Amino acid sequence: MITTLAVENYRSLRRLVVPLGRLTVVTGANGTGKSSLYRALRLLADSARGGAVAALAREGGLPSTLWAGPETSPGALRRGDRPVQGTVRSGPVSLRLGFAGDEFGYAVDFGHPVPVPESKFDLDPEIKRECTWAGPVLRPAALLSDRAGPAVRTRTADGGWHRTQNALRPYDSMLSELADPQLAPDLLALRERIRSWRFYDHVRTDAEAPARRPRIGTRTPVLSADGSDLPAALQTIRETGDHDALDGAVDAAFAGSRVEIANRGGLFELELHQHGLLRPLGAAELSDGTLRYLLWTAALLTPRPPSLMVLNEPETSLHPDLLGPLAELVLTAARETQTVVVTHARPLADALAEGARRHRTDLHTVELVKDFGRTEVAGREGPLDEPLWYWPTR
Repeated sequence: MITTLAVENYRSLRRLVVPLGRLTVVTGANGTGKSSLYRALRLLADSARGGAVAALAREGGLPSTLWAGPETSPGALRRGDRPVQGTVRSGPVSLRLGFAGDEFGYAVDFGHPVPVPESKFDLDPEIKRECTWAGPVLRPAALLSDRAGPAVRTRTADGGWHRTQNALRPYDSMLSELADPQLAPDLLALRERIRSWRFYDHVRTDAEAPARRPRIGTRTPVLSADGSDLPAALQTIRETGDHDALDGAVDAAFAGSRVEIANRGGLFELELHQHGLLRPLGAAELSDGTLRYLLWTAALLTPRPPSLMVLNEPETSLHPDLLGPLAELVLTAARETQTVVVTHARPLADALAEGARRHRTDLHTVELVKDFGRTEVAGREGPLDEPLWYWPTR
């Protein structure tokens, strides 16, 4: 389980180190940095798939994603000790992401690329430093793999180091390129764990949403990011997962209702049977809120739980009466999966907190606020209030 998430110089996240629990709820007003925290987690996941550099480039490269405020601390600015510096930087450009847990830790440091004559890829940042370690805190004795530029060293079984020179291109992560079961089994284990992470945000429920159309049905233990295989995912839960939880989740949200999947020549169609109606409603007839709730049901009751699941604003388009049942679904998922919920809906956060007390679930609430343009954790007095964290130096 991840116990600490650290981000530095990404958008409004000048320096943020937050604790994570079995269930973590990230709240805050609009514009306080919730989406940036969500994106930072996605970038970490992209590193394991070799896509972090491309993802940053799609956001406009480092010029668009770096912290745009001054290096001066908010306290100094507030007191008037120093003038506003603008974006002039006295040190090297560095965007850093990392996490740590009981078993492994990982950190990556992105910087400006070395200019190459006639190259048009000047938005691609370079990976300047990358490390993995054992345990919750980076220290020399705990290092498992260490990358500085193109050179990499990995810990061997006898405690020594295997060293390679010019093993990596500046835009490739060692997670995606050097995870070898013989030379770097720990790196491979960490990569596969990160690759199991799942992210769901703004699943489509509009009139043309893929979830509203009949689809060829195959066993689907994991709902796709766009929800296009919703009927197959629900049928998979019914046949190989917790079908009682599925029926209970639908009844809790829509009293007296049940979901069935019709198989018409290999095409699966969702049908919602409701008390008082003479025929079931198809996916094309459902309201946006009803369809979205069923999508969350399929995602959260997955028969193949990941090590981490992150939901971004799952309350979107849901009626307030559905927030309680949604909270129960999240708490059910948190029994098997570490879960992060990013939300600006106070009723959902309150329902999760109440449910966590009732189910005795380890819940961490992280409320974000803005202070002189930078994202901070509400109520935190200083570094002593945050988890212990060290970045690898260049």
